[in-house]
Amino acid sequence: MRLHLSTKFRQVLGHAKDQASIGRAIVQNYNEKALFDIEVAVVRATSHDDCPVDDKTMHEILFLVSNTPGAVPFLAEQISRRLAKTRDYLVAGKTLLLIHRLLRSSSRCIEQQLHIAHTSGHLQIGCCWFMMSQDHHSFAFLQNYVAYLEERVGWIINQAGKLEPVMSGGTKCSRYKEKSMDLVFHILPKCQEFIAKVLKCSPVDVWPMDNLVQAATCSILKESFQVFMTYSDGIAALSNMLFDLSRPARDLGCGMLRKASQQVEDLRVLYEKCRGFTGMKSLDYPSVQGITMDHIVALEQCSSYNTRAGSVMKCSGGERGLSVSTNLRDSVTCNEKFASTSLFLLPVETKISMVWVVFDNEESDKPTEGI
Repeated sequence: MRLHLSTKFRQVLGHAKDQASIGRAIVQNYNEKALFDIEVAVVRATSHDDCPVDDKTMHEILFLVSNTPGAVPFLAEQISRRLAKTRDYLVAGKTLLLIHRLLRSSSRCIEQQLHIAHTSGHLQIGCCWFMMSQDHHSFAFLQNYVAYLEERVGWIINQAGKLEPVMSGGTKCSRYKEKSMDLVFHILPKCQEFIAKVLKCSPVDVWPMDNLVQAATCSILKESFQVFMTYSDGIAALSNMLFDLSRPARDLGCGMLRKASQQVEDLRVLYEKCRGFTGMKSLDYPSVQGITMDHIVALEQCSSYNTRAGSVMKCSGGERGLSVSTNLRDSVTCNEKFASTSLFLLPVETKISMVWVVFDNEESDKPTEGI
């Protein structure tokens, strides 16, 4: 009974605080009515209750921001102020949800402007009182959610509707080899950072799982599905080009593969646990197939062996390159060891040898017969 009265009292007090915030917005006397409407909509979207941001208020915010010049920096400042001043767990969680929904909105212009607002300091996600608090088990989820959103701001939804990291400099690769190198050494590390933030937002340690945590987790999982597809393409591309890289780049690639092996396994476990929650059973989970450590060890051994074989060829090779045949048996043994390990369904790449083989003309040795 005492707990019920305490909950009722907090709800009444929270409603009074929301009305006071709306009253202060009226006193501000903005030059444009749209700015007042935006501030009021932010207060309503982040009210003192455990209900996620409703679609009506969300559409109102998107409409106001889209039709008011310079409204995105103002919106970012209002959200940051709301997040910094509140000491309520529900208001903080709903404010983070509002940021996430704005990033997931269908307007690419708003998403890009939020990225600029975060870079310029108008949108400050980490200025929350609970970042240093460990008094409540739900605070840990909010702290990890903030870290996820800090990473998520650095990603945008492209024209194909897929998440991709923001490219610095705006340069685009034109050739296939350049695209593969960019996928491996720029996008793949970003995918690993993204997946690391997803794994920390595991809701299995939050009990009971309230509506806010469930809504945030569903959005995180949906975005992780898209990033995981790019993640898988990057791992496949790295495995295919590993033997063509220089030694320092090859060592870096092996380290990335080792990290990917553990992350993919942890992601598979997370997906299996999330399937057990009622509100997450209907999500379109991808098929997670990881690269095994045995395969990575085989790649490293074959990589180092090929490096030693290449150095031997440089030292003992003559004019006609006869030393190539001496390493053929070792190359076959390495390929057999590589093929014997269990892969995660990587495509096999066929390479054409550039060594010329000259055959003797047998007919030239035979005597010609007269006609």
